[in-house]
Amino acid sequence: MNHARLYYVMGPSGAGKDSLLAYARAHLDGASTSDVPVLFAHRYITRPPSEGENHVALSHGEFALRHSLGCFALDWESHDCRYGIGIEIDAWLAAGANVVVNGSRAFLAQVVARYGERLHLVEIRVDPAVRAMRLASRGRETGDALDKRVAHSVSWTPPDGIPLSVVSNDGALAEAGDRLIALLTKQHIG
Repeated sequence: MNHARLYYVMGPSGAGKDSLLAYARAHLDGASTSDVPVLFAHRYITRPPSEGENHVALSHGEFALRHSLGCFALDWESHDCRYGIGIEIDAWLAAGANVVVNGSRAFLAQVVARYGERLHLVEIRVDPAVRAMRLASRGRETGDALDKRVAHSVSWTPPDGIPLSVVSNDGALAEAGDRLIALLTKQHIG
């Protein structure tokens, strides 16, 4: 029986999701310490590429066309950008791979409806002061836009019956990254 899981990684901007996912991807490098391979989904975003974020940049027109053709398994809008996860993740799950998605808490209901029993939520938590410093240092926003991003908060409640793991990312990247790798490579039965 196929026990592959969709690991839906969430957390506020500045929590270090991109850094943690890059760390895990680099250290797994196509291999896994379990019998289940781990694949990392690309996000398709209507924003130019930026340092440290692994995504495919699309224009709003390209995104709309792909959306109309059913190319996204998941999609949402946040911070004036459109985000999509390609339909290929369904094939990866069917083939028996654990799939890792950099997602959004605000659109969790869509993910639960589509992936239910296969879903494992991963929340990345970070101290608010550390988060504010990270947001300022990445330089994507300044002034009022930065203040708005720092103040942005999404309240959510974990859905009943869906596993949730929390990874604290206040300290060294390797410490949180190794915890994430351990989670992604463990065997799930049932």
